[in-house]
Amino acid sequence: METALIGCFGGICLITIQEIETKERSLLAMKRAKELGRPILMSEVEKMNHIDPLLFFSSGNEHYSGERFFWKDPKDEFILAGLGISKQFQIDQSDDRFGLIEREWKEFLKDSLISNPFSQIGIGPLIFGGFSFDPYKEKTVLWSKFDDSLFYLPKYLLSVIKGQVYFTTNFIFTPNDDELLYKHIIDERNKLFQSLQKHHHTALPALLETKEISPEKWKNTVDAMVKELIRGPLKKVVLARELRLNFNDLVASEAVMQHLNEQQHESFIFALESSGDCFLGASPERLVKKNGTELFSTCLAGSISRGHTPEEDRILGEKLLSDQKNLLEHQYVVEMIKEALEESCEEIILPDKPQLMKIRDIQHLYTPVIGKCSGDSSLLHLVERLHPTPALGGLPKKEAVEKIRQVEELDRGFYAAPVGWLDYEGNGEFAVAIRSGLLQGKEASLFAGCGVVADSDSESEYLETSLKFRPMLRALGGK
Repeated sequence: METALIGCFGGICLITIQEIETKERSLLAMKRAKELGRPILMSEVEKMNHIDPLLFFSSGNEHYSGERFFWKDPKDEFILAGLGISKQFQIDQSDDRFGLIEREWKEFLKDSLISNPFSQIGIGPLIFGGFSFDPYKEKTVLWSKFDDSLFYLPKYLLSVIKGQVYFTTNFIFTPNDDELLYKHIIDERNKLFQSLQKHHHTALPALLETKEISPEKWKNTVDAMVKELIRGPLKKVVLARELRLNFNDLVASEAVMQHLNEQQHESFIFALESSGDCFLGASPERLVKKNGTELFSTCLAGSISRGHTPEEDRILGEKLLSDQKNLLEHQYVVEMIKEALEESCEEIILPDKPQLMKIRDIQHLYTPVIGKCSGDSSLLHLVERLHPTPALGGLPKKEAVEKIRQVEELDRGFYAAPVGWLDYEGNGEFAVAIRSGLLQGKEASLFAGCGVVADSDSESEYLETSLKFRPMLRALGGK
């Protein structure tokens, strides 16, 4: 449905067709809420003219700061920007956190009034958020603003799908709401559209200090882990570390997002705000996507730097494709993802050999995976099966995560964990939140990790993590 203005005459503006329909649905939602004695969601989708999704994200800085999210896929074909929180879903320390989020979402959607005449996925009611890497790791002040599982149903959602723009409004009506609430919805929505006319450019503050957190201690942990891996039974453990940045003023998430979008366009660009903090990044790695009965995943493990010249870049790529350590790490991921998807898929297609994924600072071994599943397959169940892949946790999975919990100084929070979206029809997509950082006022914490195996060298692994800091460091004005 296109929004149409009926007209403005003599200084008096008449309401739009969209507003009339919003009023009718609002009254129906209130009636249903009173009859059922519980809150009811009203969600409506309209097609819009072009709106820049980053401008939309930035426009929420004044009224929705701390309640925003952003998502862009590597092909620039699917972009989400959400403002405001209609409903929050959060869970701490649970073995069944994936299932609980899904059940809460399905239960919440019961008896909803959804007006969505379009067939695309990713419009209408959807939740965006993520999970922590390990809910049983002792939480530090670093991640105090984020629950172990945190998802938002936004008040306002902008979806840009292959150039087509859709706008979703989500409001919840309770049995006690006044019939005039719909006027508040219309007024708030109109103010939001008016704010899009303003200029929202925000510059980054000056970077004062870049500090590595306990680098020598981290190297010693790698050396100790190598000795343990030689003895077995662990095959691989991924160890991560932190780089902390200090600025002369508050760091605005929209300024960092703008830089990430310009500099890391071939990656998933994401941001999730919570109570003033913002977790954001540019990940090259899809965990899983579900579109009806189609599943897509990515095996990404093994890396090397980009060359300064095309010839050097080619040589480095060939070196990576023949490097036994990296090929072994990659094969671990391929086998694990294939096994995880086989439970839900009737058919799985994947190439025999990895290829190269070349992004700005680094090139990876990459194997795409496509699966055909039954329509009722659960996306969050697949996320649970896949997280963490050996590229982010290790092997065997359970034992590697327990070892990380014991020896890693860093509280990973949402780093290296699933972040993404799930719509009301069960479709969605999650990326692995690497090449990421956490903004907190005048500080930013960046995270990077590497896979430690029996023949790893701590200095080489240290240099690899330094390379992986680069995308976020550059987006924040560093080098």
